[in-house]
Amino acid sequence: MTLQPPDLRAAARELHDAGLCVLPIKADGSKAPALRSWTPYKLERSDPNDHDQWFSGGRPAGIAVVYGAVSGNVEMIEFEGHAIRDGLLDEVTDIMEASGLGEPWAAIQAGWVTESPSGGRHFRVRVEGADVPGNTKLASRLAREDEYTDEERQRLRERPTTRIIRVQIETRGQGGYGLVEPSGGAVHATGRPYVRLAGGPDGIPTLDAATMQAIRDVCRMLDTLPRPESPKTAPKQQSPLPDGGLRPGEDFETRADWADVLRGTFRPLITRGHTTYWGWADGVGGVKATTGRDPEHDRLYVFATGSELQADVPYTKFGAYAALNHGGNFKAAAAALRRDGFGSEPARRRLAAVPAQPQRQHFTDGSAALDVAPDDQEAAGDGPALRVVGSRPDLDITVEADGIDGVLALMAAGRLPDLYKRSGGPCWVYRDDNDDPVVQQLGADNLRAYLADHVSTYTVRRDARTEQLMEQRELLMPKSCATLLGRKDWPLPLLRGVVTSPVVRPDGTLVESPGYDGATGLYLEPRVPLRRLQPQVTHESLARAKDIVLAQVLADFPFVAASDRANYLGALLTPILRPYFHGPTQMVAITATTSGSGKTLLKDIFKHCYGTADTAWPENDIELRKSITTQLYSTGAPVVVFDNLPNGHVLKTPILSALLTGEHWGDRILGATGKVTMRNDRVWVVTGNALRTGGDNRRRILWVKLDPDHPNPDERDGFRVGDLRPWLRANASTLVAALVTLVRAWLAAGAPTIRVRKGDYSEWASMMAGLLGYLGVNGWMADRDQAQDQDDELVEWTAFLEMWREKLGDQPRQTGAIIAAVPDHVPRKGDELPSANQLGAWLKSREGRYFGTHKVVKVWDSHRRQNLWRVDVHANRGTGQHQP
Repeated sequence: MTLQPPDLRAAARELHDAGLCVLPIKADGSKAPALRSWTPYKLERSDPNDHDQWFSGGRPAGIAVVYGAVSGNVEMIEFEGHAIRDGLLDEVTDIMEASGLGEPWAAIQAGWVTESPSGGRHFRVRVEGADVPGNTKLASRLAREDEYTDEERQRLRERPTTRIIRVQIETRGQGGYGLVEPSGGAVHATGRPYVRLAGGPDGIPTLDAATMQAIRDVCRMLDTLPRPESPKTAPKQQSPLPDGGLRPGEDFETRADWADVLRGTFRPLITRGHTTYWGWADGVGGVKATTGRDPEHDRLYVFATGSELQADVPYTKFGAYAALNHGGNFKAAAAALRRDGFGSEPARRRLAAVPAQPQRQHFTDGSAALDVAPDDQEAAGDGPALRVVGSRPDLDITVEADGIDGVLALMAAGRLPDLYKRSGGPCWVYRDDNDDPVVQQLGADNLRAYLADHVSTYTVRRDARTEQLMEQRELLMPKSCATLLGRKDWPLPLLRGVVTSPVVRPDGTLVESPGYDGATGLYLEPRVPLRRLQPQVTHESLARAKDIVLAQVLADFPFVAASDRANYLGALLTPILRPYFHGPTQMVAITATTSGSGKTLLKDIFKHCYGTADTAWPENDIELRKSITTQLYSTGAPVVVFDNLPNGHVLKTPILSALLTGEHWGDRILGATGKVTMRNDRVWVVTGNALRTGGDNRRRILWVKLDPDHPNPDERDGFRVGDLRPWLRANASTLVAALVTLVRAWLAAGAPTIRVRKGDYSEWASMMAGLLGYLGVNGWMADRDQAQDQDDELVEWTAFLEMWREKLGDQPRQTGAIIAAVPDHVPRKGDELPSANQLGAWLKSREGRYFGTHKVVKVWDSHRRQNLWRVDVHANRGTGQHQP
């Protein structure tokens, strides 16, 4: 083994004096830096003190230079040993001379040159005017079988498709390093040294960045790795035409010469072996392209921009001709070549006819639609009256963009039946297995299936064997459907919601024809067959309707008070009036003292009249938000029911508070990236025994309370309509007609209202008060004072503040003193009294809020520098005593 030369310190000094950053290298054949981390030396040069430490004492080591900005923007070009043996250095030199780069290349070869232990060459150059790029592989080739190592042979046995590559030319630049002389011995795996062949560190030539980039480009031209071919630049060989016919492109590939193809764009500069190097036709610059590198697959490779040809992709002669003369359009190129006498002309045959489509069936699930509507608009029990559809349109989708434009044109012309749009995009309405309406947002597959049913789409193709043009039935591609759905708007009718009974338009007229109503954007999908309504509401029909609703259906429910019956009737009429007013509605809470009281029957009245979306009460707020979004986004039922909440459940979630005070609901749809905004136009219902409220939800709840006052309420009998459920199944149409009649009579009377102050719900509350007052039903929202008893927090804090005021008067107190004065009345979380800090936090969150007639007031004690608290009474307002 050759001992490490003793002059590494001197070599380091020479390199340092030339402005280069030096590193020590391990003497184990790994060529790795002999440092824990050499990253700092990418930014700051090592100094003589470092060199003394690394290279003194005779320890075996190697020496390397860090390239890039830290060494004055020096870059190293490395030719591997096998590249030298393959003659690449001579070939590069010839190309440099032909490219006008002979002088700078000669300067590089006469500068600092090192021979590596494998016989390679290292050339250095200082780049001026731009940063040195990082390490880059410029030219590679596939390894020959005789070059395989044992490890590579094993890799090929395991994965025969593996490519074994030999890098031939590469650079060391920013962030890279390379070993230099006099490294040798154990530093390299071969045991041979690095040898200086010419010049030295102080003789590195300087080149401008543009020249250096041109030199790199020349080196890249010697890369022979097979590159994937694109049909746009190198069309695949097709099966032969019958009778020995030739396609124009095939004929051109055989007969044309590269000089003819590239005339006007490139001119030949030099030919070495099979490879010809080309430069711009105007003589500016050096080599820009090559042909003939692989004689079996002669391809054009361009290494520069500035022409119609892409860089670094293989072109056949036909591909290059199409790109240079026809913008890459092979059909136009083939037609032009045919006119110039290339290819053989196939016999013309008649176009294939588009196959006839089978008769479509009744529209039930969104995949098909009726071609004609019923003769009149009288409601039928088997579905809505759909729009009249003309003849099935034909659409050429050969060009994707034309196909997309064609679909949009059909939408705009109203030729796509029962397709609508909302904020999330195109949609349709259908009935699910429970006969409930569902709004289906279209995905790419849905739109594709819809167009397959309603449009005869086809492509015009040239037969690959005969080159005949023929129409072929073809569905719109999924990516085209996805592009259509990706728009921000569509020329379709706007679907604002689904209703399941006649409803009142904002102008006071009635939507009663099933199907889409253009005036409101609502889709009427009746839950039950609709009864034909008389043109005018008579006294007799109004009396009959009131008898059905009040004297029969609602007569035997054990409402606690008249307000509970009035509140329920108001909620039952709300779906019919929902489009008539703005703003949200309260949630209807149907609660009872015990099971079997009739809560589910009241819910079933909603279900049989309008249909309900029943869902269980979620376990947490996240699931509640998801459930609300799902109901608003996908279901068409106007009533959403959270059924059978746990006994004594407290409605306290902020998600519910947000839902019940907003006209719209926004959320992200599961599996989608965008947010959608939906109209909050549903009636929200909860059922359960002994329900309570908490937080801010007291004023957001409309209570309907039942108390059968019976030990076994489910054993009660003697009801006026008998068993209500069979009655509803047989008479739901009658009940809906009666409810609509009540509303129509009120509208005919001028729609009188009674002013009710109810915050966000004032418009609805006032309208419903007027309607129920017109019908002679008393008690609407008359239970507002009693509703306070349903709010646990209100009751608890009211008692606490009243006792606090009684015990401590109106003087500000510390929280600890308050707890000590009224320990039995302080609100608790669990069984233990709160700490003073905890009570302070509770008081801050309720400051200024009235509980009954009492409220908490914060007083800042500047002496003690802390908050004190007192209770004010509403009766003091206006006397000055309520001011802190």
